Amino acid sequence: MSAALALTIFLVAFFYIATEKADKVKVVLIAAGLMTVLGLAPGSEVFFSEHEGIDWNVIFLLFGMMIIVGIVKQTGVFDYLAIWAAKKARGRPYRLMVMLMAITAIASPFLDNVTTIMLVAPVTIVVCNRLRIAAQPYLIAEVLASNIGGAATLIGDPPNIIIGSRAGLTFVDFLVHMTPIVVLVFIVFVLLTKVLFRKSFQYNPKYVDAVMALQERRAITDPAMLRRCLIVFTGVVIAFGLHAVLHLEPSIVALVGAGVMLLVTRADVSDVLAEVEWPTLAFFMGLFVMVAGLVHTGVVETVGTWTIDVLGDDYFLAATALLFGSSVLGAFFDNIPYVATMTPIVEGVVADIPNPETGRALWWSFALGADFGGNGTAVAASANVVAIGIAARSGHPISFWQFTRYGIVVTLFSTAMAWGYVWLRYFM
Repeated sequence: MSAALALTIFLVAFFYIATEKADKVKVVLIAAGLMTVLGLAPGSEVFFSEHEGIDWNVIFLLFGMMIIVGIVKQTGVFDYLAIWAAKKARGRPYRLMVMLMAITAIASPFLDNVTTIMLVAPVTIVVCNRLRIAAQPYLIAEVLASNIGGAATLIGDPPNIIIGSRAGLTFVDFLVHMTPIVVLVFIVFVLLTKVLFRKSFQYNPKYVDAVMALQERRAITDPAMLRRCLIVFTGVVIAFGLHAVLHLEPSIVALVGAGVMLLVTRADVSDVLAEVEWPTLAFFMGLFVMVAGLVHTGVVETVGTWTIDVLGDDYFLAATALLFGSSVLGAFFDNIPYVATMTPIVEGVVADIPNPETGRALWWSFALGADFGGNGTAVAASANVVAIGIAARSGHPISFWQFTRYGIVVTLFSTAMAWGYVWLRYFM
């Protein structure tokens, strides 16, 4: 009974989020409240439980990076990058989109994809404002590229960190097994964008000429402050890459980096906090509690156990189910709590497989499905929600379905390519 009630609340809330019949923050907070009051979520444990509660690592990672981006923004570096990118692309819309996607996809494996979007999205909005073109298609393409590129490494996508920790997979393991298919998928995606966004490629020579005449160096308002920001940011990036060696969570790195940057730049705290996407943080906290209700009442575990019983000893079928199942479910649930919930189930399945290599193939299938499924809908991954929040505050709102109609197509082709890759590399 409790499981059915939790599932009903979740589906009703998701319906209102998807149809945008109500403000998504209000929806998730009401749903989270119902889960807690009705005893479907684990009470006060939602503030402390790693698997049945709010993932504070994600919340504070976002908070720290929002502060860092808010400070860096004051230096004018985003305007500089915007003018530079527009001039390099000579205002050609498709060329500009490819350039921005490439920057995003290259950065995402080394920064987490949320951080990458928080850095690239403001640049994109400035570029589009300069060229008098709609920013939404470019932001959507960047988020999709970020979720694809982030799948390549251990630190590129939060689900990979969870999977790597539980499965004992290293940074090098991810590079060897995930990067080849990520590169192939990204190449196909770049070609596909020319078709997907073909109606958005507007070229206006009048505004292009105005942008080409700008001097990007003049956009830097405070060179000394920028230098200090870049030094601190470089340290933050290095610490992200070494977080396993340093035994520091990425959230701690982001918070310490934010504090140091506030200290060395002497930025006004009130101005910086005004740049924080508070509705986005509230949305994530509510969403985590909603998912905690599904976990606590056994909905997710029941689905996973039933799937395992159906698959039996057919390991390629198991890999296929993990890949496509994670892609589908990951498109409707935020892939961070989804992966945190499903990882123990996958670990139990892998433990019973005699061949370790076959077991690892299941882990890679799981990771690929969860990562690529993050493109499925507007709420499937943290980067999606963050980008939509930034877009709304900048006057370029992206609706749930505007994002999802592109995301579904990209998820379908990327998951299909990943399935072929898994079969050829591990089972053929």
